[in-house]
Formats: sequence, C-alpha cells, structure tokens
Amino acid sequence: MKNILLLFIILLLFSKANAQSIVDSAIIKKSTLKTLTDEEYTALLNGDDLYHMSLAAELNHFPSPEKALQYKKELDLSPQQTTKLNAIVKELHRKKLEMGLIIIRNERTLDSIFKYNRLDNGSLIFYANRYGLYQGELRNVILQSYLVTKNLLTPQQALKIELLEKRN
Repeated sequence: MKNILLLFIILLLFSKANAQSIVDSAIIKKSTLKTLTDEEYTALLNGDDLYHMSLAAELNHFPSPEKALQYKKELDLSPQQTTKLNAIVKELHRKKLEMGLIIIRNERTLDSIFKYNRLDNGSLIFYANRYGLYQGELRNVILQSYLVTKNLLTPQQALKIELLEKRN
C-alpha cells in the first residue's frame, strides 16, 4: 500500500512538472543575442529539439521515450519499464537544458569576439568547433535515449507506438 501511495505521489508531481514545462515552452522569450532568433533562444532554454535531432532514430523505427510514456496504458508498460522511462526522460530533459545554456554561452562568446574585434584565428577555430561539439553532444544524448528506449520495450510495444502515432 505504501508503494502504491508513493508511486501515485511521484506520478502526480511528474505530471505537474510536465504541465508547467508545457506552459513555459509556450512563452517565447526575447533573445539576448542578435545571432539567435527569439524562437531559437526559447527552444534552447526550454530544452526543445529545435533542429529535429531525433529524426535519424524516428525515421528508422526507434521509439521516443516521451511517446512510450504517453502511451503507457496502451502499451501495458510494466512498473519497471515506467520507472526506467521516467528516468530516461528526466535525464534527457536535464541534458537538453544544460546543453542549451552551453550553446547560448558559446554563441554569446562568438558574438562578443566579433563585436569587440578580439578576433584571432585560434579563438575563432576554437569557438566555432565548440559549437559543433556541443550540438553533437546534444544530438548524441537525444539519439541515445531512443536507443535505450528501444532496448527497454518489447518489439510489440515499439510497433504499437508507431501504430498509435499513425492513428493520431
């Protein structure tokens, strides 16, 4: 009984956090950088996949951890699967937020070295390459979450997500 109550409380808190995240992501924040649009800036701050970095996985039938949780009843996920998927989604969101801030900081540095004419070839190479490195790290964490999700679900559950998505 205690476990069921604890699980209910965790799910309630998780759903409230998701609801707040949806509200937050609907608000477009003014970009503090002239090199990022308001939409790009907001997406980076909110951890949104602005550049569709998950497409390689999605187009090749790897299920999204968020979608798996969205359809947990239809998929008949076990409590263990649900717990692991919640952890994957939480870590994925944390990493997206972290990388978004790092990308914004790097973009701010690039803008600054041009604005104040502090350019040299080494700095430009360093910060331009860092941008690619950060985007690569972000894409890796997104794609890793799809890989782990596919390995966590049964083939029937993964297929059912696709069927449910096509129906909706």
